[in-house]
Amino acid sequence: MVRYLDNNSGFRQWSATKEANKSSKSRFGSFFWWFILFLVSWWLIGTWMAPKKPVTETKEETIVSEDLSAVPVSEIKSDYISAELQGLRIYDVKLLKFAKNGAASDASVPVSLLSGEGAFAEVGFLAPGTTTPVVTTVWKKDGDSFVWKNNNGIEYRRTINVDGYVITIEDTIKNSSDKEVSVAPYARIVRSNDMPSSAGVYTGAVAYVNSDLEHDNWRDLDKKSFAYSTTTGFVGFVDQYWETVISVNSPDQTLLVKKSGDLYQADSIANAVSIKAGESKILTTNLFIGPREQKVLDVVNEKISGIDETIDYGWFWFLARPMLWALTALNSVVMNYGVAIIILTILLRLAIWPLTRKSYTSMIAMQKMQPELARIQKLYANDKARMQIEMMQLYRTHKTSPMSGCLPMLIQIPIFFALYKALLVSVQMRSAHFLWISDLAAMDPYFILPILMGLTMWLQQYLQTAANDNKDTNKNDAVAQTQKAMKWMPILFTVMFAWMPAGLVLYWTVSNVFGIGQMFYIKKYAKK
Repeated sequence: MVRYLDNNSGFRQWSATKEANKSSKSRFGSFFWWFILFLVSWWLIGTWMAPKKPVTETKEETIVSEDLSAVPVSEIKSDYISAELQGLRIYDVKLLKFAKNGAASDASVPVSLLSGEGAFAEVGFLAPGTTTPVVTTVWKKDGDSFVWKNNNGIEYRRTINVDGYVITIEDTIKNSSDKEVSVAPYARIVRSNDMPSSAGVYTGAVAYVNSDLEHDNWRDLDKKSFAYSTTTGFVGFVDQYWETVISVNSPDQTLLVKKSGDLYQADSIANAVSIKAGESKILTTNLFIGPREQKVLDVVNEKISGIDETIDYGWFWFLARPMLWALTALNSVVMNYGVAIIILTILLRLAIWPLTRKSYTSMIAMQKMQPELARIQKLYANDKARMQIEMMQLYRTHKTSPMSGCLPMLIQIPIFFALYKALLVSVQMRSAHFLWISDLAAMDPYFILPILMGLTMWLQQYLQTAANDNKDTNKNDAVAQTQKAMKWMPILFTVMFAWMPAGLVLYWTVSNVFGIGQMFYIKKYAKK
């Protein structure tokens, strides 16, 4: 039986065909379908890229029902923020360095957080067996501090300091009574989902639990509440560009996030602190209200540990963070983020030049192989297995493959995703001008860049395939099939990129132009 199979040409032909398909067709098919999946994914993202409309707040007060008219309002301020202070609550926080609507707005109208109806940050106390100040309590001003004392002889002295975007609330509790008391500090943030966002950027609640970051987006909070137990941590909310988190500097906390009526609430409740008669204890709470800028969060991390991890850079974070740093550094030199993106694109293309050159050289070799491929296809038209074996042997002889031309695209995919994330989470891009574009983090309002990108992509593709057109080439060949599929890519990419951030489209356009220049250079070098 073994001898029969060894001498059976049909079996040998079947084996040869199977091996040839594994080495050629399956590779092309696998890449082709993965590439189609990539395009479909970005098509869907493109349809979602239009900024979402802010959720309209209702006038129904579901959380705040206290009458605070008797509580005086004062202002706390630094070079970066200003806020209203009313008893235990802080609200209407203005970010003085950021205009409300980016570059298109009047710089005198800053971004305002916790400013909607019923929005605030609150720091207070829970103490069974004794009274504590509540939201309607009127504190007495004493120098730089606020003082309140209950009937049992327990004094609460609050001092508020502002350092950059961090508001530090320091409470000194002095027990002048004749018995031990227990006081549990708590903090909470209440707000609405009133900030616009973009697809691909996480927004919602965030909690730092035992050195791990937990995310609960707005949709999840609409359905259920979340509770976490941690030794230390923080809780709050993040938007595309802004972040509001609160951290109680006390061990053993319970963090809660939930929706209450039309508002969302994040709570931090710490274990009770025992204060003996005649003793004092200091409780500290830090409130960060500011931009989601990495260098800012790195500084704040000294006071609120873990806050530097709250920016989501995506799967390719190891590329996104250096790219964002490079863009910031280049902008500090050229003073324009559009020019910085162009320079970064050229630097990236130079970095992958060896691989790109090898890919283009391989494509030129395949173009020269076309007459020989046509001869093999004609000679072995009735023996598909032998045809595949001869073609693979020819590829090995010329040290190339049908998939070599796809290498530059594969290399750029991680860079593309990393830059996409970097642009979306960058506060600086929010107001970055370039030529007719007023915001590089938003879509091109006139669709000029997407059209230029499509044209340059078509030209680059034409230069790659023009010399490869051969009427004698078998249209079922992998190269011919690839060329057919790729002819539609400029149109699809133009439609998808129409809703992408203008900075990302600028990168891809400049990359195409640079690739065209590389193509001319390599072809000229190959002729020599």
